[in-house]
Amino acid sequence: MTVKFGTDGWRAVISEEFTFANLRLVAQAIADLACAENPTDPSVVIGFDTRFLSDRYAAEVACVMAANDIQTLLARADTPTPAISYAVVNRMATAGVMITASHNPPRYNGVKLKASYGGSASVEQHRLVERYLLENEASGREPRLMPIEEAIQSGRVVKFDPAWAYYEHLGTLIDLDIIHEGELRIIHDAMYGAGRRTISEMLMRSRTDVLNLRDEMNPGFGGIHPEPIAKHLTLLASAMQNSNRHAGLATDGDADRIGAMDARGQFVDPHRIFGLILRYLLEKRGLRGRVVRTVSTTRMVDRIAAEFGLPVVETPVGFNHISDLMIGDNVVMGGEESGGMSIHGHIPEGDGVLMGLLLLEVMAEAHKPLHVLVDELLDAYGPAQYARTDLKLSRPVVKVELTHKLVETAPETISGVAIEEVRTSDGIKYYLADGSWLLIRPSGTEPVLRVYAEGPSDERVRALLEFGEAIAAAER
Repeated sequence: MTVKFGTDGWRAVISEEFTFANLRLVAQAIADLACAENPTDPSVVIGFDTRFLSDRYAAEVACVMAANDIQTLLARADTPTPAISYAVVNRMATAGVMITASHNPPRYNGVKLKASYGGSASVEQHRLVERYLLENEASGREPRLMPIEEAIQSGRVVKFDPAWAYYEHLGTLIDLDIIHEGELRIIHDAMYGAGRRTISEMLMRSRTDVLNLRDEMNPGFGGIHPEPIAKHLTLLASAMQNSNRHAGLATDGDADRIGAMDARGQFVDPHRIFGLILRYLLEKRGLRGRVVRTVSTTRMVDRIAAEFGLPVVETPVGFNHISDLMIGDNVVMGGEESGGMSIHGHIPEGDGVLMGLLLLEVMAEAHKPLHVLVDELLDAYGPAQYARTDLKLSRPVVKVELTHKLVETAPETISGVAIEEVRTSDGIKYYLADGSWLLIRPSGTEPVLRVYAEGPSDERVRALLEFGEAIAAAER
């Protein structure tokens, strides 16, 4: 079989490519990697989300691990990805496997591979898994398999609850006393995902009133994409407008991403969440170090960091690039425009639950509504409006070739504003004189051109997107 791991694992359509047979092949390759990295005492933590068959897929992976003499911890119930990632570190495991397709549509499922440090496996580790897959197929080597009952009885597979160790760790990263004194009334929209009831469980002993929305088990996610962006959060927006609540928090299918709503039912995107939390960590907690953001994330982050004399590192899209820096350096906070963020002291993994709790701490400490905090942020470091569009192409394009072409034909201005700098770390990014920017990134897996823009006004953003769309039209 041909399996390609993206920036955070393998995803495919259930019953088409994502089948039990193919999953066993992938699990065997992961087992080979775990045994190669720890020949004497390999161990693996396995978790799963709320998707159709995720629990059974996870058990199947555990059966393969047990047959390869790998000590396996299998989550008892659906669990957020960051909880499984933390368990890898907490239990000093060789690796972690999370059965999830994250924010993707319900027809998908997938495998996220976690390294011993609790973040996404490296590109090299993913390539090794792909190599083991090919070698096993070429040699006719079938996956090893042990019945789950035998694996549990022998002690090779142990079921466990990763939640409480994870909650205890989160308690060291947030100030529950500040949140308690805020007496906030909030809604947590779990979008039927594995983050369900995590916020309310963390705050059960505080004076925070949490209303859980879409927290029941629904493997089809009610037909929605479990991605916390405005177009999928109309139910949360309606609930906010019809209730006296301070804020709404939304986590994606495996709870490693965050989105929010203010009291008026207006969407608060991850760029602004990143800015609010970063400013709080620097101002109120006095943290210092590097700040890391992906190429598609707001430059408000740069302006906040500059106020405190801190360097900003721009990475390609994908939290694995942020993770690499968080492992080896003093990073205050890292994040991306899709809602994956983490802070110093935590695992190098996006965590929507932690970010939601930190946002509540920011609100409680300031004694101000979320929309006021956002307005103050924009007054101080903006204005900054943002938009993204995905444009279908008639054929896939080679990223390197298109990037080279766009560099060679880069104009001096876009809509009358001078281009000051062009970067090519991931697609092509134009930095303009008025602080705006335009990013054009071909997808590496499908014929799609992604166009991102940030500017001082909606009109400016629209002009930038139109420039990007014209490029897409020329490639169709």
